[in-house]
Amino acid sequence: MSRRLIDLSVPVLDGPSEATPVEVEVLDHRAAPAALGLRPEDFPEGEAISNETVTLTTHTGTHLDAPLHYGLVSGGEQAAAVDAVPLDWCLAPGVRLDLRHIPPGVGITADDVRDGLAKIDHELQPGDIVLIWTGADRLWGTDAYRTHFPGMTRESTAYLVERGVKIIGIDAWGFDRPFASMLADYRRHGDNRALWPAHLYGREQPYCQLEKLANLGALPGDTGFTVVCFPVKLAGLGAGWTRVVAVVDGS
Repeated sequence: MSRRLIDLSVPVLDGPSEATPVEVEVLDHRAAPAALGLRPEDFPEGEAISNETVTLTTHTGTHLDAPLHYGLVSGGEQAAAVDAVPLDWCLAPGVRLDLRHIPPGVGITADDVRDGLAKIDHELQPGDIVLIWTGADRLWGTDAYRTHFPGMTRESTAYLVERGVKIIGIDAWGFDRPFASMLADYRRHGDNRALWPAHLYGREQPYCQLEKLANLGALPGDTGFTVVCFPVKLAGLGAGWTRVVAVVDGS
């Protein structure tokens, strides 16, 4: 039995698609001997081993948001940090929902999710990892990536979580609608339920979300693959960088 691996992650680098800078300090092979208190001639070819110091947020690049990101309490209990997310949540059958027809700034409704599932004739199973395919990753590398995408709503998130889904991913900068869209609604109506409603649903029921996915169009179909998305074990924090990979089995 052969298998194919499909990378569903964006690279970690500084650029216009990130809202916060990524700072990298490199200790290269030539400079490393002095940093170790040695001379270049103490090493073969005069080069020691390199090192890098990277400064970035836990939400830089493809990452997994844990319940603690949404609030201190989830489902009536202390919200789990990213290092406490059950590992079996992070290795499960994947389901891709093609919602590329939904315009930027618009909320993805529960009906949109139901329609997407009906089109692929899939009944959700507890533990399925659902990937929301918006097509927004085509803007990666531009400023527009941060602002031009549709987003999940409280209702669409609840629809999935209440059917046993523990991880929902999206190929966009954020999980909810862009901040400008949410803020405009809040200022227009004064209703704070317009602010990050999908995120804050995680205070009602625990779930995780993958943000900044990529290459969902490279999947061989809407089902029939396994998603692997183990986050870095950052103790007590609300999110962690994640190399998300789809595993496709074949003969």
